[in-house]
Amino acid sequence: MKGNGRAATMKLSRRKFLHLAAVAAALPATSRVASALDYPSRPVRFVVGFPAGSATDIVARLIAQSLSEQFGQQFIVDDRPGAGSNLAAEVVVRADSDGYTLLQVASPNAINATLYDNLSFNFIRDIAPVAGIMRYPYVMVINPSLPAKTVPEFIAYAKANPGKINMASAGNGTAPHVFGELFMMMTGVNMLHVAYRGPYFSDLIAGQVQVVFSPVPSTVGYIRAGTLRALAVTTAMRSEALPDIPTVGDSVPGYEASSWQGVGAPRNTSAAIVDKLNAEINAVTADPKVKARLADLGGTVLSGSPADFGKLIADETEKWAKVIKAANIKPE
Repeated sequence: MKGNGRAATMKLSRRKFLHLAAVAAALPATSRVASALDYPSRPVRFVVGFPAGSATDIVARLIAQSLSEQFGQQFIVDDRPGAGSNLAAEVVVRADSDGYTLLQVASPNAINATLYDNLSFNFIRDIAPVAGIMRYPYVMVINPSLPAKTVPEFIAYAKANPGKINMASAGNGTAPHVFGELFMMMTGVNMLHVAYRGPYFSDLIAGQVQVVFSPVPSTVGYIRAGTLRALAVTTAMRSEALPDIPTVGDSVPGYEASSWQGVGAPRNTSAAIVDKLNAEINAVTADPKVKARLADLGGTVLSGSPADFGKLIADETEKWAKVIKAANIKPE
């Protein structure tokens, strides 16, 4: 009887132990869900890697304002320009994984992963993708003094006049640079890259440089005024802002290059908070007023799950790594 009592006590103790273990194991998940339900309970910092007034900053402020209205908590834009947007990324990488510090992710982050070989972080590993916001095209524009009216004519002219085409960009490894390098790789055209630290339009209009792959919003005015000639947009589909302009891919099969923006968080941010943010950001970008504002900036909505946005970042990082290595591009 005593033995049976001991066995029963041991059985009871074991059952109690397993119950307590199960409760303990469930606690982190329960607290994660609870924190997500309460989130956000205080202001959220939205870190941007570019100056106030830049395209990235403008989009960040639009989304931050909408999220502030949705959540009833302030989303405060914190511009941290520097090191090609790496400074802002590092701020977020080092932040607590509590959802209160977010990064306005942009295509330079995918480019920088290969361009800079001394980064203190791995972007894909250290930033959790939350949601895409928008994708927008660049446009290949030339000085009107060039005889080319189409991309095939430009390619033919460039090959017949080696060394006579200067391609402007906003600096080594920037989107205009790598978009142009991809074009050269896929067409066999050789152009001299001229990197600018400031605007390049005055030299392009003056004919000191002949071609640039430039963001649609900052370039469309020159195109409409006839000051510059648009040959093609860089995205796979035509741009609503320039519906009559073909794509580069129409003449160079497989060519596609675009800038994009989205939101990221420090790794280990709870899936519950990431999913909550993703749902709200998708709701914001689905709003007709926000959609129209993004269209004014030349962009189209880039919605989807955190995994969708993560795949885009990984694919873009791999794509531009090949271009940067093949062209031996180094940061300035």
